[in-house]
Parts: sequence; C-alpha cells; structure tokens
Amino acid sequence: MKIGILTGGGDVPGLNPCIKAAVYRANDEGHEIVGFRKGWAGLLYYNPDDVPTSEQYILPLNKVNTRTIDRTGGTYIHTSRTNPGKVKPQEVPDFLKGTIPDIGEKPVDCTKHVLRVLEHLKIDALIAIGGDDTLSYAVRLHKEGFPMVCIPKTMDNDVYGTDYCLGFSTAVTRSVEFIHALRTPTGSHERIAVVELFGRYSGETSLISAYLSGVDRAIISEVDFDIDRLVKYLVEDRKHNPSHYAIMTISEGAKPLGGEMMMKGEADAYGHKKLGGIGEQVAHEIEARSGVRTVFQQLAYLMRSGAPDALDLMVSTSYGYLATDLLVKRQTGRMVALRDGKYTTVSANMISEGKKRVDVDELYDVEHYRPKVAHLLGKPMFLY
Repeated sequence: MKIGILTGGGDVPGLNPCIKAAVYRANDEGHEIVGFRKGWAGLLYYNPDDVPTSEQYILPLNKVNTRTIDRTGGTYIHTSRTNPGKVKPQEVPDFLKGTIPDIGEKPVDCTKHVLRVLEHLKIDALIAIGGDDTLSYAVRLHKEGFPMVCIPKTMDNDVYGTDYCLGFSTAVTRSVEFIHALRTPTGSHERIAVVELFGRYSGETSLISAYLSGVDRAIISEVDFDIDRLVKYLVEDRKHNPSHYAIMTISEGAKPLGGEMMMKGEADAYGHKKLGGIGEQVAHEIEARSGVRTVFQQLAYLMRSGAPDALDLMVSTSYGYLATDLLVKRQTGRMVALRDGKYTTVSANMISEGKKRVDVDELYDVEHYRPKVAHLLGKPMFLY
C-alpha cells in the first residue's frame, strides 16, 4: 500500500511521535508512506498537471527522515486550518478556477479535486491527525468511498468518541508549570492573577489545570459567570491568603452572564473566529471593581510549545501504531481512541455525533467557580 498522512489544525506536542510510529509500522510491513504538508492544504494546492511545482506539498517519509522527530514538538509535516470542502473563493488555487463554473462569494467544494490528487498519487489510504474540524473532512472523504483512519488531537480534549486526545496532557502540564511560576510575581506584589487558557467550547484545560495547581477560582467555557460574584470571591481569597494574593484560570471561550465569546478577525475554513481577550477583560474588571492591581497572563501557544510530556509521548506513539495497524488490516472508516483506560477504535462517524464537554454537575461548583471533585471512585483519570 501507499499510505498518506497529514496533520491539520493547531499543532500540539505528540504529533511527531505519532507520525514516526506510523512510518515505522508501515515500513516494517513493507508499505510506503507519504506526508501531505500543511494538512488538507497539501491536497488542495497540489496540481497533478504541474508536478514539479507541486512537490512542495508532499514529503515521502521513511525511517531515516523521521528517526529523531519524536524528540521535538510541533509537526514535521506542518499544518493549516484548511477545509477543501469549503474553500473561500479567493483561496481557490488559480489552476482550479477555470474548472469551476460560476465562482461567486460562497465557499467552493473542492473535494473532487482532492480525490483526483489522491488517485494521481496512487494513495491507497489516508491517516488524518486532527481535531473535530480536521477529522470532519476526513469523514467526508470516507463517505466518498476513500479509505481513511482518524487520530484525535486537540489540547481541549474535546473530540467526541474518545476519552483522550493528543496534546491534552502536555497542555495541562505546561499550564500548571506556568501557573506556579506566576505565583512569584503575583505574591510579591500582592495582586490577583488572571491566567487565560485555550478552550473554545470545552473548559477541561481550565478545570484540570486549576484542580492540579490549586488556584482559587476557575472559569470554564460551559458556565457563564457573574463578574461581581467572581470579583467578590477573589478579593476574599486574596484577603485570606497569608501571602496576600489570589489566582484564577479562565477558558478563552468563557462568557460573562449576558455576554458573548470574545472573538476577532475573519472566520477560518471551519467557521471559527480567533478567540482571546476574555482574561484581560476580567483583569480590567477586577481592578475597576476592587481597586486591587492584577497580573494578566494569556498562556496561549505556550500551552502547546515544546516536546510532549511522557503521557502524550506514550499515547501518540500508540495511536500511530494502532492507526497503521488498522490500514494494514484494511479496517478503515475508524478513529483510534482511548475509552475507559483502554486503547480501542470507534466509527469515524462518531466524531460528529455529539459534543464532548465538562460534566458540570459532577465536576464543577457552579456557585463558587471551583473544581468539584467530591467523589473520585469510578471517575476517569482525566475527569472528563
């Protein structure tokens, strides 16, 4: 077989070990593997009629050029937020514009071109590594009849159908490290620190990071917050702390009561605008309502920087082997997953069948804005 592999969406630690494992497993079984650079963009912008200028979008992978990539973060084959099924008219490749009649202002579906590229390159099957957006297009190709296997990746840990997504453990590890480091300046100046973490619709990174670092309050995406009550709690937390400071986490997708998510810029190919800024707004409100100075820190890309921690290294390597095994056995239309602590696979269709969110009733104190872990017996390791 000739297997293709790509990474889409935001980069996370663990992608490179996953790629390496897939390459090693494929090569050991006598199969060829090719990386599509820049995620789905590699397939969208590859021109079968102009191979020399299109070679930049593909990268043959083998044991030699992937030997050391598992030691670093990011993705060796690069990534993008491209959706070939909904391409903005101005982003349609020039060589395709003449083949698409009546290009107007609506997004263009370039799936026929993607399938043509796969056929031209004699790709027999594809491994897609990404979050629910990237994988939703993988499911589209599966429904078009192309053999596909999915690997879930997202710092938010919010792909439906699996208990664990690549990048989540490292994101929490980084967050806890930086939160503890911020205690130094926050305590020295007796301030209130506001730490904004990634998390559009799922507040799991905020919840788990707060739980492990022992912050005073945690705001999550799933629960709209009352700014007056939050400020009141934080002022009290600071007052009762011997070091005279307080610290809180907040998901970037969090909203105040009656408010909206803070977004800016144009929507990407999956309809998402860039999030960020709610933490800074909360910090300003704290100062205005209490007179206490704040420290605001938006961790953002620092959460997914650097090499993976041990758990992400282990899971990503295992996911890579497992996904390739599925293709070797001709078992496609599946997503590798962890469920109840065990490696397994589920139908790729599950990705769009539900939403994975924090179990607010079980794990969050809505009244006091804190993690609520009163009963651990029977709970999964990551309290999803």
